[in-house]
Parts: sequence; C-alpha cells; structure tokens
Amino acid sequence: MCHYRYLCIMHMIEPFYGWRSYYIASEDELSPFYERMYSEFEFSNKIYNFYIHPQWDHFGSPTLFMKILYADYEDQFAMIELIGEWNDAIENDIMLLKRDIIEPLMKNGIDKFILIGENVLNFHYSDDCYYEEWFDDVEDGWIAMVNFHDHVIREFERINIDHYFVMGGELEEIEWRTYAPFQFYLKVQELVQKRLS
Repeated sequence: MCHYRYLCIMHMIEPFYGWRSYYIASEDELSPFYERMYSEFEFSNKIYNFYIHPQWDHFGSPTLFMKILYADYEDQFAMIELIGEWNDAIENDIMLLKRDIIEPLMKNGIDKFILIGENVLNFHYSDDCYYEEWFDDVEDGWIAMVNFHDHVIREFERINIDHYFVMGGELEEIEWRTYAPFQFYLKVQELVQKRLS
C-alpha cells in the first residue's frame, strides 16, 4: 500500500494535545520521557526522508514514534498514541517499545495499555516473543488497540499475534478525542470486558 501522500504531510500531524491539562509525560517523574525538551519549530525527527512534528517522542526506532497521552498510576492504565511504520522485521520495534517504555510504566503499576494506531501506516512481523512476554507480564491487565487501519489489523491476524491484544470491532470506531481521558479508559475497559467475558 502506497502512503507517499500521507508521508508528505506527516510534519503537520501532531500528537493529540487535548488532554495536556490532565497530563504531560515530560512533567511526570515516573514517565520514560520525564524532563524531555521539545521545540515547536525545529524539525529533526524523520520517518524515512519525511520530517515529523517535533512533539512526537523518539524511543529508539527510526520508523515508529509515540506519545504517552495519559498515565494514571492509581487506576493503572496508560494511553499511547503511535505514528509511523511498526517494523519488527528490521528494527525490532516491539523490543524497544517493551523494554524502554512499557517496562518502566509497568514498574510503576501500569497493567492496562491503550494503543492508538490511526497513524500507524504498516506493520512488519518478526516473531512473537516480546508480544507473548508483554501479554504474560500484564497478568490481570490487558492491551487494547484502538483505531488501527484494517490492513494493519489483518497483518496482526495473519501471523497470529492478534490474540495478545484486544482489538477490532467497536475498538476501531471510537471517536476517542471527544472523551476526557478517564471516560475514554472506561469506554475501552467496557469493550474489553465484553470481549473477555
């Protein structure tokens, strides 16, 4: 699938900022991005040859960037927005995500993860060991995928790692930006519980 036109406008796509009055990862002492500095004007991060908005966070992958939109340590959930190409085959993005972002959050009690993927263009598979590990680590928690593109979901399903996540169905149709963060969490939790029961 060609995403050239989409890549050309990636510098205009900002992480969702509507919840900044509730949470800012760079001001959260428990966040992997605590005290990270950002520029509104200097574009330095690129996906392939295309610059992306400087508010996205680099976590080691050259093709996948992220933003922790909200973390609640009392209710033990985090919401992460992703952008780019999820590439385990070459870059081992899942290892970087698991080791450098997910594990620090889990050490502080987070066991429910909402991944927002409407800006994830493609997925390239390697193996499922880090997905299985993440699934096992959350124990009583869960990992939900919201608003991923159909072709990305099909790739997850094709190589049978979709069973590590709660995904598809109503989770692909949530107008999540219209919710306050806790209400969005409750909506996803309701859908997850329906799916798991």
